[in-house]
Amino acid sequence: MNQSLDGYVDHMSFGPSPRLFRHFIDEAEQQAGSIYGRKIYEMMRYWDDEHPEWDADRQAFAAAWRRQSKWVASRGMPSLGPRATLLEGDLGDAIRQIKHEVEGEIEVAGPDLARSLTELGLIDEYRIYLHPVVLGSGTPYFAGPRPPLRLLAHDRIDDDVIRLRYVPV
Repeated sequence: MNQSLDGYVDHMSFGPSPRLFRHFIDEAEQQAGSIYGRKIYEMMRYWDDEHPEWDADRQAFAAAWRRQSKWVASRGMPSLGPRATLLEGDLGDAIRQIKHEVEGEIEVAGPDLARSLTELGLIDEYRIYLHPVVLGSGTPYFAGPRPPLRLLAHDRIDDDVIRLRYVPV
């Protein structure tokens, strides 16, 4: 997830540069799927639609996103697009089943969902894209328990964005 220096996520306050967006395309092309909370999924449904004005990178991201399986954690009944499944029953059991059945990397998108999965001990790796922005308020990346983490790697993705990779201890 993209995070400000002071620990907040807000896709409206800062977005990816062209180089970082290309990085996200590469990531999406390699993922087996994504697990979303309802709000983030509804926002991401944008990529289901065709937009003739898109440049090659946006078309590439949309193609990668459309190929992925998507699972949506929601208490309501959101409108689901292609390759999307509503997670029903116990969230922990549903995620464990996905992790058991699906080969490859599965992204978790959304701070609320990430918090729930952190509490359940179901996140294998955290990838934080740290932007040089201070928001002062908003949705914190770690709104709930702060798990003990061990740094796996750090790398500069763009001139001013660093990716931090952590695993739970």
